[in-house]
Amino acid sequence: MSTSAANTRGAAPSATDAAAATSFAPPVGLRAEVADLLRRTPWWLTVLAIWAASRAVTTAIMLSFASRQQANSWTDASPGYLDFARLWDGHWYYIIAAVGYPDEIPRDEQGRAGESAWAFMPVYPGLVRIGMTLIGDFSAQGFALVAVTISVLSSAAAALLFFVLMRRWLTRGTVLLATTLFCTMPLSPVLQVAYAEALHLVLLLGALILVLDRHWRLLAMVVTVMALTRPSGLAFAFLLAMVWVWRWMRRDREPFALRERVHLGLTAVIAGFAGLAWPGIVALSTGDLLGYTDTELAWRRPYIGEVELVPFTPWVQGAQWWMGDVLGVIILVIVLLLAACAFALPSMRRMPVELRLWIVAYSLYLLAVFFPQSSTFRLLLPIVPVLGAVASGIVAVGRTPLGRGLLAALVIALGIAGQVGWVHITWWVDGYDWTPP
Repeated sequence: MSTSAANTRGAAPSATDAAAATSFAPPVGLRAEVADLLRRTPWWLTVLAIWAASRAVTTAIMLSFASRQQANSWTDASPGYLDFARLWDGHWYYIIAAVGYPDEIPRDEQGRAGESAWAFMPVYPGLVRIGMTLIGDFSAQGFALVAVTISVLSSAAAALLFFVLMRRWLTRGTVLLATTLFCTMPLSPVLQVAYAEALHLVLLLGALILVLDRHWRLLAMVVTVMALTRPSGLAFAFLLAMVWVWRWMRRDREPFALRERVHLGLTAVIAGFAGLAWPGIVALSTGDLLGYTDTELAWRRPYIGEVELVPFTPWVQGAQWWMGDVLGVIILVIVLLLAACAFALPSMRRMPVELRLWIVAYSLYLLAVFFPQSSTFRLLLPIVPVLGAVASGIVAVGRTPLGRGLLAALVIALGIAGQVGWVHITWWVDGYDWTPP
């Protein structure tokens, strides 16, 4: 389906959104020919300019911390950027890219699974392996060069796809603001380190565009690769199931032909199988039926001890561990209620239904299986469409061009400050560090 057709399914841009098209126009005093040149600049070039400027800021933040980094398990003191960018899970990806996965799930004398490479999916380290083969360097430095290059290029592609996705329901001025928020968000540093997040985000944003445009066959292939890059297949299957029900309920207002019902239903099933594929591959490769889930549970054992994976209990366990048995549950309930109420905001209601359903699907997936800790911030990255609602809200609240500009500058500044906080709390290794990114 064409872009114009996809636009008809989202709510029409509001007057405040329309005003944003001129809110961020060049200053009045700028010479007319320069202003005209800016207006005629291709959208992709504008996005890449925003992305490049944001990468310069984020790189400066990373280098500042690297210059003060003490010697640790992964690097010497004051490492260069590439070495600094391969900390933490980057080392697991290096092991997979260099030597592959182990033959079995490592277990202790009590039969408890330990942390191992099996917790990490194969697409990203597989691409890195290909790159290392091409340059003929299988050292840690060769890994860092290829891994970071893939992540940086993926972050540029993600910025472009984010703009395309936001353009489905926002005007150009608001889309540019949303893209700027995307490029400067607190989690931005993870898009240029040896992690799979940037590559996964490219696949996710592409998949969401395909959902809006209803290209179900191509979507099935994209989701399969995505589900083997980062855990997301089951959440996406849930999204497609909800979209199917939504389309069925409104079939009197918008045609939902039998052929499309079948294609969408099959795509949902394929996404579900893709989400289960890696646990199945781990089981077949190691002969250990619960190898993948047991390995994932190994990472939360230092917090709450040996537990079974019971859906929707990890967040209660985490809240109680962090804040106490009673206070933790109360705060968790308040946070969940506030998150649910956010969907009633006008800027969220203007978002296409499919994107709102994705936020719901992925959030429920996190609540069902993940244990909240310092890496939870990174796990929230797939709900980045929320930034479109934030940009729309800025336009609505700032009633004048000056007000919108000041509010946008404040949010961008907070995003950059958040990057500093994220690197300090999670990425930078400060002695005995128990806050992995």
